[in-house]
Amino acid sequence: MASVPWESSLQTKASELHGDTWQIIINGSIKPHSQAPGWHQYIFGSFARFKCSICKRTWPSKRVLVVFHFHLNTATKQGTIKVRRYKQECRKCNEPRMEDPNFSEDNINVLTERLVDRIRMRCYGENLGETNRPSVFRDRVNGPHESAHCEACKDGICNKAN
Repeated sequence: MASVPWESSLQTKASELHGDTWQIIINGSIKPHSQAPGWHQYIFGSFARFKCSICKRTWPSKRVLVVFHFHLNTATKQGTIKVRRYKQECRKCNEPRMEDPNFSEDNINVLTERLVDRIRMRCYGENLGETNRPSVFRDRVNGPHESAHCEACKDGICNKAN
């Protein structure tokens, strides 16, 4: 199932993808560093907000990992992007659920722009030089990263120390 903000952001940048058609699919089951043969991976962290479905508490997080697996079928000119947005759980509830992150439109656009750069390099062989654009993630958050409540930490891919 595609998420509308992600699909919309991708389509605004689709002109950079050589006229090929790309679709984006939210897929919580993809595993980092385990993409299918012929697929590429991009992992990046962003700011997002969460809301507990039990107690309704909300919290910000400056370290929410997003894993993209992408592939271009050159014969059909169709590209597929699978997206996994890592979840977090409420620290207040006794039996918390892993909650989906809520990214701002600005942060989705930054993530998508960086992803499109990776697609251009990996699928089209473009040399974009250094693409170290500054992050434009708003809503800076201070405080420790709570590894005990981070799905990416539990999966061993979050490299942020406590």
